[in-house]
Amino acid sequence: MTISHRRLGAGEHKVIVLHDWFGTTAGWGPFLDYLDRSAFGYAFLDYRGYGDRVDVPGEFTLAEIAGDVLALADELGWEHFSLVGHSMGGKAAQRVLLQAPERVRRLVGIAPVPAAAYPMDEETHALFHGAAQDFAARRTILDLVTGHRANAVWLDRMVARSTATSRMDAFGAYLTDWAGQDFAAKLAGQQLTVRVLLGEWDLALTPQTFAAGWQPLYPNAELTVLPATGHYPMYETPVTFASALESALRA
Repeated sequence: MTISHRRLGAGEHKVIVLHDWFGTTAGWGPFLDYLDRSAFGYAFLDYRGYGDRVDVPGEFTLAEIAGDVLALADELGWEHFSLVGHSMGGKAAQRVLLQAPERVRRLVGIAPVPAAAYPMDEETHALFHGAAQDFAARRTILDLVTGHRANAVWLDRMVARSTATSRMDAFGAYLTDWAGQDFAAKLAGQQLTVRVLLGEWDLALTPQTFAAGWQPLYPNAELTVLPATGHYPMYETPVTFASALESALRA
């Protein structure tokens, strides 16, 4: 099976990029214009049920994403590569690391979900698990993770894009998997270079999340808090984010 993907750059340092729960390969915003295409070669993957692969059948799990990442790397002839994962994609990237640690050069998480189960109180659980069919819930979540600072035009556009480019069944199934799955113990003690980028206004993924969910697993993990942004720095502060991301990949 040929895996549809998008390429950017032809540099020596190969990077596979995994999007968030709301996103697709076409949903990374304006920051793509500011990446160093001579130093890095990026491959952006859509998950099954999303974007260019919306009609691809699947179980819609992190393990399935990891299998598709490794299959894509094989198709591209990339024996070794770095991983960039945003939010849910950060947890999916850790599944890749779990399955093929010898192939991963570096791991950069952008507001990434930890490898452990993501705790939710009753209200949050109802909000997130209702979002597959309740588009107002999606808007509420986007407003929350950007610190109630984004305007209505952007929020409405993000909801419209999310609902138009993902299947409801896939959207719901991925949530169940990324929120409930816990494979942290299997990753403990990794010596990989890991960098985590968090927005200062993100109310869901915070420095406390990093301290509890990332530091215990990765002794070499370092945190960078990005100013003036929440969960979506690729939209909120694109130039600063592009610089921070590639600095982390060069670490």
